[in-house]
Amino acid sequence: MRRGAAALTLIVSLLAAGCATPAAESEFFGKVDPPEGQVLRYITGSEPESLDPQFGTGQPEARIYMALYEGLTEYHPKTTLPIPAIAERWDVNEDSSEFVFHLRPTARWSNGDAITAHDFVYSFRRGLSPAFASRNAYMSYYILYARGYNEGGVFVRDPSSGRFVQRSEVSGESPLRLVLPGDEATRRQAIGADPALQKVTAGKQFVPIRAEDIGVEALDDHTLRITLTQGAPFFVGMTAHQFFRPVHRPTVEKFGVRWTDPEHIVTSGPFILKEWRPYDRLVVVANPMYWDAATVKLREIRFYPIEVQTTMLNLYKAGEVDAIYNHTVPPSWLPIIRGLKDYMDAPEIAIEYYGINTTKPPMDDLRVRKAFNMAIDKAALARFRVVAKPLTAFTPEGIFPGYPQPQGDGFDVSRARELLAEAGYRDATGNYDPGAFPTDQVELVYNTLEANRQVAEFVQAQWKQNLGITVPLRNMEFRTFLSERSNLNFKGFARAGWIGDYMDPYTFLELFAVPSPGTNNDSGWFDPKYVDMLSKANRTLDPMKRFEILAQAEAYMLEAQPIIPLLTRATDWMKKPYVKGMYPNPGTLHAWKFVYIEHDPAKWDYGVPALAD
Repeated sequence: MRRGAAALTLIVSLLAAGCATPAAESEFFGKVDPPEGQVLRYITGSEPESLDPQFGTGQPEARIYMALYEGLTEYHPKTTLPIPAIAERWDVNEDSSEFVFHLRPTARWSNGDAITAHDFVYSFRRGLSPAFASRNAYMSYYILYARGYNEGGVFVRDPSSGRFVQRSEVSGESPLRLVLPGDEATRRQAIGADPALQKVTAGKQFVPIRAEDIGVEALDDHTLRITLTQGAPFFVGMTAHQFFRPVHRPTVEKFGVRWTDPEHIVTSGPFILKEWRPYDRLVVVANPMYWDAATVKLREIRFYPIEVQTTMLNLYKAGEVDAIYNHTVPPSWLPIIRGLKDYMDAPEIAIEYYGINTTKPPMDDLRVRKAFNMAIDKAALARFRVVAKPLTAFTPEGIFPGYPQPQGDGFDVSRARELLAEAGYRDATGNYDPGAFPTDQVELVYNTLEANRQVAEFVQAQWKQNLGITVPLRNMEFRTFLSERSNLNFKGFARAGWIGDYMDPYTFLELFAVPSPGTNNDSGWFDPKYVDMLSKANRTLDPMKRFEILAQAEAYMLEAQPIIPLLTRATDWMKKPYVKGMYPNPGTLHAWKFVYIEHDPAKWDYGVPALAD
C-alpha cells in the first residue's frame, strides 16, 4: 500500500531515533517527550472509508467522526454511556417509546449557523433514505416507520375513507399502520400466503412510505421528539452513534458527494477538518464555533492511517506518535510491553468472529457450518492472542452484569468429522473423506492487517490439522473488504469484529435482525422467529426478564450457526503517559474534547488511568 509524504517522514524520523531507551530499562515503551503545545499524534487504523458519519461503519471512521461531529449525546470518556451533548437534557415516557430532546440554544455549526432540531430531522431522514443506502440505517429501525421507509415499504389505505389499515387488523399487535413490501412481486407473494392480509388489502391502495412519515419531529427549533415502534430503554445510548450525528444540509445539497472535502465540509464537533491526504494523514484543528470550545484543550489532532503493527509500535517507541488504537500490540511483543505503565489493558465490549455466507454451498448446510466451528480450538487461539478469552457465544463475556449468556458448540473434532460425513463428504464405506470436500468453493477473506492475517493462518492450520481441509486465504484493502463482505461477495468465511455501539447485549444481537445484503449482517441468515424474540425482549419492561429473552434469542441464533465466534478481546493499546483524558473504555471510543497533553511529569498517568467515574 502506498504511503504519502507524512508517513515517509515518520519512518525516516524513526530510523534516526533508533537509540531510544529500551523498554526493559524504562517504565514506559520508548521516548516520553511530550510534543510542543497541544498537538496529539494518533494512529487510528485503516484509511477511513468516508468522512460522512452516516456512511462509514468502521471503528477507524468512528473515532474521526467523534472529533468532527457531535450528536444529541456523546460517549462518556470512561464508560461510553451517553452524556449530554447538543441535547442538554431529555425526557422519556413511561415505557421508553418516546424521547424528547432539548437542544442547546448555543450549539453552532463550524460556519456559525445555529444547530436546530430541523437539522436532526433532515439528517435522520437522509440516513434512512433507500437511495442513500447506509449500512448503519438498521440502527434507527426502532423509530416509528423507519424500517418501512428505509426498505421502500408501503402503507395500505382505503381509497374511499383515506383510513390506513392497522397492524392490529392482521396480527393483533399494537395499533400502528400496516407496512408491506414495496416490491410488487414480493408483496403479492406475502398477501397470497396470508388470508388475513388478503382480507384487509382487498380493494385498497398501496401508498409509499415517505420520509415525513418516520417518527422524528421538530417541535420547535430546539425541541426534537422521537417516537419508537416499541419501548427501547437503551435508545438514548444509541444516539451517540455516528449514524445519529447530524450533517449540514446546505453543504450536502450544494456540493453533493464532495461535501466532505476540506474546502467544503461544515461540522458540528469540537474540531474541524484542516487537511486530508488519503493513505497519509488527516488533520483536524479546534473548532472555535463549538458550543463547549472552552473545554477543548487540544489545538490539533493528526490521525495517521497505519495498519502494520510493528510499524505502529516502532513509531510509538521513537516518540513520533503519542497513542495507537486498540488490538495493536503484537502477541510476540506482549511479554515486554504488558508490564509497562503506558500499556492499556481493560475489558472491552468487543468480539472477533467469522461470518459465514450461508447463501452459497457448501455453507448453506448447517452441518457443514457447525463442523467448521467445532474444528477450531478457541482456547488455543486465545492463548496465541494472549490478551483474549475464547468465545462460543456472540456477546462478549463479562461485559453485561446479570445477562445469562448462552454458550455455543465447543471444540469437538470427532463430532465435526461426523457432521461432514453426514453432509455427504465421505468415502464408499461411509467414513469421512476430506478429499470429497469442495475446497474450490470456500475461502477465508480478511481485511489487510497483520493481526487478522495471524488469526486467519491459525484457523487455517486448525482446519488442516483437524479436518484435513486447506481453506485458501485472501486479504483485501479495508474499504473494498467492507463492501464485498456486506454484499456477500465472498464464498465461505469472512473475518469480522464487532464493537458494541452502546452498553447492551442488543447491540450485538441486532446485527441479525435485518436481512442481507447491504447491511452489517454479513451471513445471509435471517429468521423472522429470531426477530420476534428480540422484539418480545424489548417489549419487556423488567430488565432481568428482558435479558433472559435476549439470551434465548442468542441461543437460537447460535444453533443456526451463521457465524463462527472466536474471541472476546481486551482493549490492548498504548498511550504516552502525558496524554491525559484518554481512557481504555469498553468501546475504545474517545471523546477528544476531554483529551489533552500534560507537560508536567508529576501529573502524568503512571499506569492504566482509573475508569471508575
